[in-house]
Amino acid sequence: MTTFGIDLGTTYSCIARVDDTGVPVIIPNEAGAEITPSVVHFVSPHRVVVGDEAKDAAKRDAERVVSLIKRHIGQSGTELEIDGITHTPESISALIVRALARGAAAATGETVRDVVITVPAYFGVAERRATEQAGEIAGLTVVNVVPEPVAAALHYGALNEGEDQTILVYDLGGGTFDTTVIRLSGGDVTVVCTDGDHRLGGADWDERIVAHLRDCFVAEHPDSGAGDSEEFLQEVTLVAEKVKKALSVRTSYRQTLRFEGRTAAVDVSRETFEALTADLLDQTVDITGRALAVADRAGAGTPDSVLLVGGSTYMPAVARALRERFGFDPRLHDPHLAVAKGAAMFALRESIRIRLAHERDEPGDAAIRKVARTVGVSETAVRTWKDREIVNVVPRAFGVGVVARDTEPEEGKREVSHLLLPNDPLPAAPTKQFYTPLSNQTSIRISIWEQAGPTVSHELDSNRQIGEGRIERLPPLPKNSPIDITFALDEVGLLTVSAVELVTGKAMEHVKVQIGGLDDKRVDELRAAVARLS
Repeated sequence: MTTFGIDLGTTYSCIARVDDTGVPVIIPNEAGAEITPSVVHFVSPHRVVVGDEAKDAAKRDAERVVSLIKRHIGQSGTELEIDGITHTPESISALIVRALARGAAAATGETVRDVVITVPAYFGVAERRATEQAGEIAGLTVVNVVPEPVAAALHYGALNEGEDQTILVYDLGGGTFDTTVIRLSGGDVTVVCTDGDHRLGGADWDERIVAHLRDCFVAEHPDSGAGDSEEFLQEVTLVAEKVKKALSVRTSYRQTLRFEGRTAAVDVSRETFEALTADLLDQTVDITGRALAVADRAGAGTPDSVLLVGGSTYMPAVARALRERFGFDPRLHDPHLAVAKGAAMFALRESIRIRLAHERDEPGDAAIRKVARTVGVSETAVRTWKDREIVNVVPRAFGVGVVARDTEPEEGKREVSHLLLPNDPLPAAPTKQFYTPLSNQTSIRISIWEQAGPTVSHELDSNRQIGEGRIERLPPLPKNSPIDITFALDEVGLLTVSAVELVTGKAMEHVKVQIGGLDDKRVDELRAAVARLS
């Protein structure tokens, strides 16, 4: 059975598979398009539509249309009540994933069950787990998640087989930005370092256009009330992306706006657009510079190739800024589709590895022949992919909450002691010893924290708590009793925390905490709610 690759994007999504010739192909949706807007319209209590039809409904039924939901995935407390059902970013993302799977099933005649879903490289643990759960709520089996630049690098590496090189992937999507330095060697992919901002993307460029168009209309019709009209704002929002795309190929564009019988033709030049958004582009260039500095310290040197991925990289200012700042000659690498195609290749790798593990009692060649038939690829492809290595890195720092240095527990001051640091190679499982701060403790609370700011800091405000666990039913412990805490982060960035109290064998306990995501009961509830929507 085929394992499909899904690029679940903030503004657009798509699905791909590797065909029987070993080539990754995009599967068109039910409307025949390669990409699907990541927009959901709750048409009625029993029906939803996803994609262009949902996007078109934003003007007339804005309160029942949801977009940019990926920006909220994995964030606790982000819920929307629609028709008496409380939806989460995971369940709304599930509707997008389900639409892609249904379209792929209709186009290929195959059952779509096993999938790999992409995530931004800079997504944290909670967001990655939430992305997995979106697939589960959609009724699919999520074999794994794969960072978007890793997927892009897999696709690029397949097109340039045999070329060992260092590449920089500059990935500016609709809602997220990542920059990643990757080493390609013999078909293996090794991430050197990654950096980014998962709340910066093409949608922010669109917002600047919206504000500009609105201001121009209001300046021409100051008494129209358009500036305070939600309906007018929705109309302008719908055309902003069109203006942005037009200015990627033209130096000026005229957009006609209408509101309550009044009209204004607004001319927007590329120069004006670039001035309005210069600070956003500067942020991406600064982040890129930060990643390159880390890569240089790691001995990676200057990238041999710079790949532009994500639809927003069509903007000419992107390549120009990288050229002016770093002297690069960046190339567009199938910006809309490279990630999905790479995800399909990663899905093939995972499918082969899983099936070979199941056939471990078979002789080597027999197992390879059987897996090749099952997966639907050649034996050569199985041999190629079974040993292909992908080495990722820690996206952010992770640690535990402790009593702040140079303070007493009674003062209540706390900070974060990190066990994992950004760009540590994965998988990683460091163990660090801590000590109880008080005498006669009978339980130990372990709070797990993730870096929230752009750089590593011990300050609580620069981190966010993503989970906690307890070791209970201990005898009264002396102060400074040791506890070993281990943070195990797997190759795609899913974290498991374990802790062992070391004073007495009888009292020794092992607590394991899976970080992030909804609990199983809530996942089941949302799966049932999604299943009821046609």
